[in-house]
Amino acid sequence: MRRRSVLAASAGVAAAAAFIEGSPAHAQGDSDGDPGPDSVELSWLEGAPAEAPGSTWGVPWGPGRFGADQQFKLTGPDGDVPVQSWPLAYWPDGTLKWTGHAVGAGADAETFTLGAGESAAPPTPVTVSDSDEHVDIDTGVINARIAKSGTDLITHIKRGDRTIVSGGHLVNITQAEAPDPETGSVKRARYTSDVEEVTVEQDGPVRAVVRVTGHHRKTTGRNKSWLPFTVRLYFYAGGESFRMVHTFVYDSEGSDAFIAGLGVRFKVELTDEPYDRHVRFVGEGHGQLTEAVKGITGLRRDPGAAVRNAQIAGEALPDPSTWDQRVTTRLHWIPAWGDYSLSQLTSEGFAIRKRTKAGHSWVGVDQGGRASGFGYLGGPSGGFGFGLKDFWQRHPTGLDIRGAHTETATVTVWMWSPEAQPMDTRFYHDGLGQDTYEKQLDALEVTYEDYEPGFGTPYGAARTAELQFWVTESTPSRERLGRMADVVRAQPQVIAPTEHMSAAGAFGGLFAPVDRSHPVKEDIEDTLDFIFDYYRTSQDQRHWYGFWDYGDVMHSQDGDRKTWKYDVGGYAWDNSEISPDMWLWMAYLRSNRADIFRFAEAMTRKTSEVNVYHLGEWTGLGTRHGIMHWGDSAKQVRISNANYRRYFYYLTADERTGDLLHTLASSEETFLVLDPIRKIRDPNEEYVPDRNALSIGLGTDWSALSGAWMTEWERRGPDWEFCRDKVLGTMETIAAQPNGFAQGGALYDMDTGRYSMGDAAAFSTGNLGQAFGLYEVCSELIQQVDNPEFEEAFLRFARVRTASKAEQEAEYGKPFSGDLFYYAYTRGNAFVYVRTGDESQAEHAWHLFRNPLKNWEVSPDWPKETEKVESTLNPTDWWGYIATNDAAQYGLAAIQNLAMIGDLIPDE
Repeated sequence: MRRRSVLAASAGVAAAAAFIEGSPAHAQGDSDGDPGPDSVELSWLEGAPAEAPGSTWGVPWGPGRFGADQQFKLTGPDGDVPVQSWPLAYWPDGTLKWTGHAVGAGADAETFTLGAGESAAPPTPVTVSDSDEHVDIDTGVINARIAKSGTDLITHIKRGDRTIVSGGHLVNITQAEAPDPETGSVKRARYTSDVEEVTVEQDGPVRAVVRVTGHHRKTTGRNKSWLPFTVRLYFYAGGESFRMVHTFVYDSEGSDAFIAGLGVRFKVELTDEPYDRHVRFVGEGHGQLTEAVKGITGLRRDPGAAVRNAQIAGEALPDPSTWDQRVTTRLHWIPAWGDYSLSQLTSEGFAIRKRTKAGHSWVGVDQGGRASGFGYLGGPSGGFGFGLKDFWQRHPTGLDIRGAHTETATVTVWMWSPEAQPMDTRFYHDGLGQDTYEKQLDALEVTYEDYEPGFGTPYGAARTAELQFWVTESTPSRERLGRMADVVRAQPQVIAPTEHMSAAGAFGGLFAPVDRSHPVKEDIEDTLDFIFDYYRTSQDQRHWYGFWDYGDVMHSQDGDRKTWKYDVGGYAWDNSEISPDMWLWMAYLRSNRADIFRFAEAMTRKTSEVNVYHLGEWTGLGTRHGIMHWGDSAKQVRISNANYRRYFYYLTADERTGDLLHTLASSEETFLVLDPIRKIRDPNEEYVPDRNALSIGLGTDWSALSGAWMTEWERRGPDWEFCRDKVLGTMETIAAQPNGFAQGGALYDMDTGRYSMGDAAAFSTGNLGQAFGLYEVCSELIQQVDNPEFEEAFLRFARVRTASKAEQEAEYGKPFSGDLFYYAYTRGNAFVYVRTGDESQAEHAWHLFRNPLKNWEVSPDWPKETEKVESTLNPTDWWGYIATNDAAQYGLAAIQNLAMIGDLIPDE
């Protein structure tokens, strides 16, 4: 009783109670097995949105709380709110683990309450009509037709009987020659989308989702196709907008085809007079370019204040017969500006220019810093708003309007602007003579880059972009245009509170709300905040932005140059090395901080796409850290790691991330074609990859694979039963190994999902084996799978991992190799305490965590202030103590230790 009462006083009440009971039936609720509350109060990540286009989110539930067929209702301060709900994941007993939910346009209450019950019906439901040739979506405000073949993804979008937008398609500009600003003549080819398959994934009544796949096909010549794409279109009940999530896969080695432009293009039908056609671009904040195709302000003759004010406001102008006739009779002399272009070629600057029409010069309009990525074209009879998320962060980008002086204009949102130099994905050096493993390993000793000829390829890398479009009844007010730009910047996100997520056992329940009630806790919280703020500041000051780069952070710092090591081999881009994604998501889960969520969101979008192969024989593998995101020859599941992507998927119900998680569930297939340890394998060992005797490590490899299998199992994906068997089979056979998790070698059978028995003499315990999600995935598996032998094997390993060499030898017969990250692996000792009640493990964990063994490990004695450096290219803040390995592992240990053993924190 004493042990349980101590745990009940800790921040992670329900999760800790679940661990002690040893049964997942207690994961949400009290120690007597009550499954917990029937409802949860929800709020918005950044406060209630002023512009509410609809929102989708996920909510966790403890096992046994709700059956698989449970319906949900949502209420706000003014009564029931229509909500659409669906399962995202199940506990092993079949009850709901995560549910997805969506509200329609206009749902903007400060808070909602979600609970069991029947949802209210939306007054204007979104409906879907699926035929052989197209899919029609009707939100009650707009009607969109999605083509099932041809070049157009969207045939048209109507409001009532009027077509405002048509011909929505993808556009790609490509050149065969390498980018060179001095090239005199470069031939470019144009490609457009070629739709191959259309699938309705959700059909209302609140949210409709349509998935479109295909390739970009050359418009002339040999009819070549490349760049496979997946586009999802999202429509919400009562909405006049729709969302697009666009993913393309780069199916080139990078040396024979260079992307010079990549965008989404629509036709906009214009029926208003040129002086009633309005062009709007929102720059920084809510600052706006406010112009008309034919401007009547600033003229030598004044048409009248009412006329001028109406044009600036975007309202219909009075009949020209009421104007000053010195203007009315000369309207034909006023030029119509048909083309506008906004180019954001760097993170620090955009430029706007315009011209009357093709064949005539451009006129500079203005410049600015960081554009919102939102624009508008239209008039009193309707218009089109368009925008790209992370616009300046993912430069070079652009917004183009062409032909606004004609009856049909075109609008293009450029994800890669043709105004910039073409994309160059070639490897950055010629190999430097590294033509053998011996040379490559020797080079690794100086630059930390693991090079191998032919491995620095972008073939199979991907990128996902998020766009938002509005089909409006008339030109929105200046105030509303600003609100629409805010939606483009950050999609409004409904969230569940930390307390509910922790109590539900989400992600193992290894986090608890921020608590500053004790001086040592306050010091740890200050350190966590300081480290995150340093990365956020470094991102901006060091300009970690760009199409392929945004979302990632650097691996290590150079104390001499006072820069991050952007150009030093494996010390450059971090590429998920040692779990920064996991650190950031857990930091969000315990705080509900919007800035941490957005930082983690951008990282997940980048690392899950750019660092992972989505095509070819390496599909499902990721690339180790380096100067080029795909440059290092270490292609491993520890980087593509499903454990890092699950957070974003479950919190947002993002279908694109769901696609990747399904792919990763079979990524062990790649071990047949690529041996991860081929360069360091004993040359005397005879090893040939065999599907029934495959070398898959029990540390970094199994951590990632088991996370993917577990996710497929709980999502009830197409392969969930075999994935369940792989989880259970590997848990059983790891526990049976002579050395458990310290087993140096065991062969995996892909057909049975089990390990063979390894040699008792095989023993291996590296520094990094636990740093890629092992503690986290084991905690979650133990939470929901009753396997005492596996739990014992893991607890034994977690306890001894940070013990003295003598204790390790006494327990396993040999000391462990390496003593890095002991302070970080103390979260394993904390877990041992939670499962066994051994307070000496909690005391040991806090002692090591607060007294690190290495002088470069995060220490309580380090100052929490930066040095201002003026000698770098731009003035920067410098704090030379940290590398991302340590930041991520310190963050994870701090968060989990506070949750599991916060009640036993030392006084100093």
